[in-house]
Amino acid sequence: MSDAPQTPELAIKIGDEELKGRYANLLRIAHTREEFVLDFLHVVPPQGIVTARVVTSPPHLKRIVRALAANLARYEEAYGAIPEAPGPEADRPVH
Repeated sequence: MSDAPQTPELAIKIGDEELKGRYANLLRIAHTREEFVLDFLHVVPPQGIVTARVVTSPPHLKRIVRALAANLARYEEAYGAIPEAPGPEADRPVH
């Protein structure tokens, strides 16, 4: 038996609207010294709409990036490499 302290299980609730999820085909990122702002957009030219916004601290964003990279690596190991999609057209930048 281990003497390491056990972390209690975290009960997570999710509302009906969040359970549906949000579609995004573009991510806009801004930051200040204290926080990162991630705007997830659904863009259908000539317009787009922010479908979700996440504001987080720099240290937490670093953990998010690390978790995303680890999950992407596991995905590609299981299903093969994902080809990178082309970015926005040079003559129609989205800022």
